[in-house]
Amino acid sequence: MPDTILANLLRILEMAREVGPNLGRPHSAPLGDGLFEFRAKGKEGIARSVFVNVVNREIVILHTLIKKSDAIPKKDMRIIIQRAKEIK
Repeated sequence: MPDTILANLLRILEMAREVGPNLGRPHSAPLGDGLFEFRAKGKEGIARSVFVNVVNREIVILHTLIKKSDAIPKKDMRIIIQRAKEIK
């Protein structure tokens, strides 16, 4: 992962640790079906880390990808859904 995106993602994760994962846009957003995402921007693009809430504001990051479009590719969504099922 490029350094600028990684630095931004780490900052967002630190904020989520302090105040909880519901940071709101532009940092986090619901995707539906119990899935949420963190969005970390950098000059190389946007990293999206999809996560689920487990218990007491604890989260599990299921998948992180760097992309330029809004839609998450189907291949990545299959991975995310499978990992979410394994956790539940």
